[in-house]
Amino acid sequence: MRTRSYFSSVCLSLLSTAMGLGFILSGCHGHVDNKPAAPAAAIVLAAWGNLANTLTVAGQFQPYQEVDLHAKVSGYIRKINVDIGDRVKQGQVLAVLEVPELDAQLQGTQAAVRQSQSQILRAQEEVKRNQSMYAALHAAYTRLDQASKTRPGLIAEQELDDAFAKDQSAAAQVAASKSALDAATQQLGVSQADSTRVKTLAAYSTITAPFTGVITMRYADTGSLIQAGTSSDTQSMPVVRIAQSDLLRLRMPVPESDVQYIKQGSDVQIRIDATGKTITAKIIRFTRALDASTRTMLTEVDIPNPTLSLSPGMFAETKIQLQRLDKVLLVPAQAVIQGSGSAHVLIVDSENKVHRRDVTLGIQGANRIEITNGLIVGDRVIASGQANYRVGETVRPKIVVPMSSADIDAQGGNE
Repeated sequence: MRTRSYFSSVCLSLLSTAMGLGFILSGCHGHVDNKPAAPAAAIVLAAWGNLANTLTVAGQFQPYQEVDLHAKVSGYIRKINVDIGDRVKQGQVLAVLEVPELDAQLQGTQAAVRQSQSQILRAQEEVKRNQSMYAALHAAYTRLDQASKTRPGLIAEQELDDAFAKDQSAAAQVAASKSALDAATQQLGVSQADSTRVKTLAAYSTITAPFTGVITMRYADTGSLIQAGTSSDTQSMPVVRIAQSDLLRLRMPVPESDVQYIKQGSDVQIRIDATGKTITAKIIRFTRALDASTRTMLTEVDIPNPTLSLSPGMFAETKIQLQRLDKVLLVPAQAVIQGSGSAHVLIVDSENKVHRRDVTLGIQGANRIEITNGLIVGDRVIASGQANYRVGETVRPKIVVPMSSADIDAQGGNE
């Protein structure tokens, strides 16, 4: 019994020693497996590329030209031929006014012209009659004067004086009749000018389209009294409003900071919200002056609209190309950490250690940014999650956004 008990104790002691040794070996093995691995880092290679900096602003379509048509004479609407939405041609009659007193004035001026013409005819006949009488009296005086000089005493002095007086009187009548003819001619000019004036006013009673366009508003109906719009009187009511909509102006407010880059002929990409279409156009004109209240400069693009598929008042998103640089050093915009007046990136060296590098920035796009100083081509830049890495830390780099010359025309945005 004692031998068996001793044997059992020895077995239990050996078993405990083996189990302890197993725990020690197991603990050593677990300590080796828990050694932390280097964190992964998404990097991008700085490389040459092309960059275009753009400005994104909202634009609004306006008619190329638009005007309220007023009557230049007062009268009643006798007939109006158009309504809102009608397309009209240049010179087309839109409305006709009834102006009875103007018709009477026109008849009176025409009668005055005819009267002046009759007076001219009478004056012309009077000139001819007086010239004939003067010719006869002048010839008689000339003969008497020659006879008196040839044979002195043959012609009485009284007779010679009477002939000379009649000659002078006839010459004076000719001059007077010519003056009367001149006066009648001038009166005809006055009458014709007055008649032309009244005819012009009568023509104003017919309102025509000054250009091809669309009627966007109708203010009057048949029988409406229209006051003459010849002054700044705000009570004068227009007849219709016409807008040229087959060519539209797209107006865009450019902020003061970007005015220096605006040039005629610069490209503009236009996305029309109402239709979903995108078109390309060029800047045609700009005001060259800032709006004092908004600190923006009005810039315009002309958009052909022959089918009138676009309507004035529609909005569009426009992207104006401000700058374009070729072969510049680029990195993703999210790789750059910007602070108060400074910028830096985190790079990974050949030993996979993290370093901070201060950089100087150039123009910036929506996805890419130009580096003018601080990096060289091929530098490995941490692309994102920079807060997760410490300077001097070893990382496992992985190129996820390789940049090359194929990354061109990165579109920028100052929104």
